[in-house]
Amino acid sequence: MFGEAGGEHKRVRVKICGITNHADAQASIDLGADALGFNFFAGSKRYIDVQSNAEWIAKLPAGICKVAVLVNPTLNEAIEIAKLPFIDALQLHGGESPAFCQMLAESGIRFAKAVAIRADDALIEVADFFTDTLLLDSISQRGFGGVGETLPWSTGRRFVENHPALKVILAGGLKPENVADAVREVSPFAVDVASGVESSPGRKDRHRLRAFFAAVRSS
Repeated sequence: MFGEAGGEHKRVRVKICGITNHADAQASIDLGADALGFNFFAGSKRYIDVQSNAEWIAKLPAGICKVAVLVNPTLNEAIEIAKLPFIDALQLHGGESPAFCQMLAESGIRFAKAVAIRADDALIEVADFFTDTLLLDSISQRGFGGVGETLPWSTGRRFVENHPALKVILAGGLKPENVADAVREVSPFAVDVASGVESSPGRKDRHRLRAFFAAVRSS
């Protein structure tokens, strides 16, 4: 979804999710973010309205992948969001079916599909979601993403090893204190963080952001 696998000594990419304002977006970019996630799911604590935030998102650097996070959108909704000039890709974080994903792929839309890991060894195989980018997240009764719960990294590691053609984004409870261990254990293509670098939902903490990037680079 953002960048190609390999290259740059297999540098782990970083996506900062749940961005709600320009200041947090710019701080993330300045620290080296490869992608930013904007939550357009109304049920999220980090929800932002597409139209009222379009102007500042559109002014962000072209080299930064702008990702619209959606939960169970209709096909028309997903296509309309993907057509926005300031959105580069979608992240599907609900129960979207392989058939739904196939229709998006056939429409030429770039997207990642989030897959929840329920328990250690639970993720053996996943359906073909017609994308080369999967996001591994923890499962929670408290909402879709950004709830700060970790997933079984050993399962993530086996998934990465068994699917070398996929770009695997690791999410779920990552923070400055554990992301280096997570990267060493799982060897993901990228890491995704929201609550782990916040002072409150939707507000990024500069010290935690800085510490997160430093920890990823040290892994």
